[in-house]
Amino acid sequence: MTKPPSPPTARICVPCRLAAIGAVVVVLAGGFAYTAGWLTPKRLTTQRIVNTLETNGGVHPGYRRNHAKGLCVEGYFDSNGNAASLSKAAVFAPGRTPVLGRFAIPGGNPVAPDGSVPVRSFALQFTQADGQQWRTGMNNTPLFIVHTPQQFYQQLVASKPDPATGKPDPAKMKAFVAANPEARPFLAWLKAHPPSSGFDNSAYYSINAFNFIDASGNSHAVRWAVQPDTPYAPMNDAQKGTVDFLSADLAQRLQAGPVKWHLLVTVAAPTDPTDDATLQWPAERQQIDAGTLVIEHASSQEDGACRDVNYDPTILPDGIRPSNDPLLAARSAAYAVSFNRRTREEALDPDLHRPKPAAPQTPPGPQSQQTSPQTGARS
Repeated sequence: MTKPPSPPTARICVPCRLAAIGAVVVVLAGGFAYTAGWLTPKRLTTQRIVNTLETNGGVHPGYRRNHAKGLCVEGYFDSNGNAASLSKAAVFAPGRTPVLGRFAIPGGNPVAPDGSVPVRSFALQFTQADGQQWRTGMNNTPLFIVHTPQQFYQQLVASKPDPATGKPDPAKMKAFVAANPEARPFLAWLKAHPPSSGFDNSAYYSINAFNFIDASGNSHAVRWAVQPDTPYAPMNDAQKGTVDFLSADLAQRLQAGPVKWHLLVTVAAPTDPTDDATLQWPAERQQIDAGTLVIEHASSQEDGACRDVNYDPTILPDGIRPSNDPLLAARSAAYAVSFNRRTREEALDPDLHRPKPAAPQTPPGPQSQQTSPQTGARS
């Protein structure tokens, strides 16, 4: 019986394999180069946005590239269970969840006068018993000046301080608003709502929309806000000329006991936009009081527990998801770049967080909220 011939042995083409590997490397390198913006230098990247923040506010090693001036706070959220029907997140079940937060003002200068900008922020990290976290960065405005990352970059370029005055060029800001009429509601809101006299008597808003997921898997588009128990009072002229009145006022308030807000969840109607932070939802939308936010302690950001927290708003527990708002992904990416830069600087110089010299106790000078707003995008 004749033995069948053996199949031909496959020949290995070494040059071909090397060429294929090289092609893969070229494709991967090209992808990285495109992502980094090397092949498309005019394309907007996260690095360009953060670099522009540094250009506008200066580089202060070890500090956030935006909202550089702030202080840490600690407390808890006491849920009443009212929002549990909307979200299966454990934070909304009845009971307490520890909170680590940070108050701040916009800009890259960690010693800027508190009254120099009309926007303030309140960032929170809720840590559930199962270890999952809900991080949120809120502003004291219920809407934002732009609704796309491209517009935000253009606004940063327009608001670059003029070396001669140290302030944005009003003509450039006017041109920006003319080209981006979506900014007008934000500017009108600022004009009609003077900033409060303290961190503790101001409301703060999520601005972006999110999705709450209930136990049955149903999605509910929402925004949230924290409303203070402390009555609102506007910032006065004396405070406008004081560098650190916000932190001093909060410390004094906390000596008398905790300060509190109510967490209010607004539920969208099917027609309400979830991808545009420049648009408010109608006031008659369903609103749920989810519980009480209690702040008990404050500490310096130089050595406080919030120093190393990246308040990325897309870090969410099971039961909360990002919406289709394009600013959310941009915020997350910018926070990551800022976080990596400042922590790298701290690693190279452990003494970066030694006490900084106080800024001169002089008024910041007149500033038009209509032509040179600080929008408060966090990083």
